[in-house]
Amino acid sequence: MNKPADALLLIAPGCPHCQSVLHSLSALVKNGNIGRLETVNIAVHPEAAQEANTRTVPWMRIGNYELSGNYSPGELKDWAEKAASGVASADYIRELLEQQKLNLAIRHLHDHPEQLSQVLKLMLEENASLSVKFGIGAIFEELAGSERLQDLAPQLGALTLDKKASIRADAAYYLGLSHSPLAREWLTPLLQDPQQDVREIAAESLDMLETQT
Repeated sequence: MNKPADALLLIAPGCPHCQSVLHSLSALVKNGNIGRLETVNIAVHPEAAQEANTRTVPWMRIGNYELSGNYSPGELKDWAEKAASGVASADYIRELLEQQKLNLAIRHLHDHPEQLSQVLKLMLEENASLSVKFGIGAIFEELAGSERLQDLAPQLGALTLDKKASIRADAAYYLGLSHSPLAREWLTPLLQDPQQDVREIAAESLDMLETQT
C-alpha cells in the first residue's frame, strides 16, 4: 500500500470555497487518504502565498501536485490517491493546461524532468482540448534546444510513424525544436509523407536543424 501524501492548504478570510475544501481535506486526513494537513491563513502569513507563488485561494499542494480552486470531495480524494501512487503526472499536466496554467506546468516539468515523456501521452489523446494541444506546443517551444528535449528525440521519432497525420506533423515540429542531430533520420522520410502539411513541417524542421549546425 502506498504511503498517503501530505497536503498544504492556503485559505483567506472571505474566500467562498475555502471552508468546503478545508472540510474535504480534513475528512481525507481522518480517513487516511492524506497523511498530514497543514492549513495556513495567508491574511496572517502572507509569506506563505509568496512562497507558493499564488494569489488564488483555496490553493493546495497534495504531494507534488499544486491545485487551486473549488474541488469536490471526490476530486480531492482522486488527487490524493494519484499523489500517493506517483504515477499520474499526465493527468496533472492535463489539468494545468486545461486551466491555462502553462507556467505552472512548465515549472512542474522543470522540477520533475523525468515526467516530460508524459506530455507525449497527452499528444496521443484523441479528445484533447485546444488548451491542452496549444499547451503541449508551448511546453516544447519553451524547452527548445534543451538537453531534456533532445533526450526525448527517440520517442518523438517513433511518433513520426503514427497513422494519424496530425501526430506525425506535431512530432516533426518538435523534433526540429529538439535540435538533436538524431532528428534527421526521422525527419528525412517525412519529406515523402502522403500529407502535404507533414512534408512541409518536416522540411521546415530540417531547415531549422541546419541553422543549428
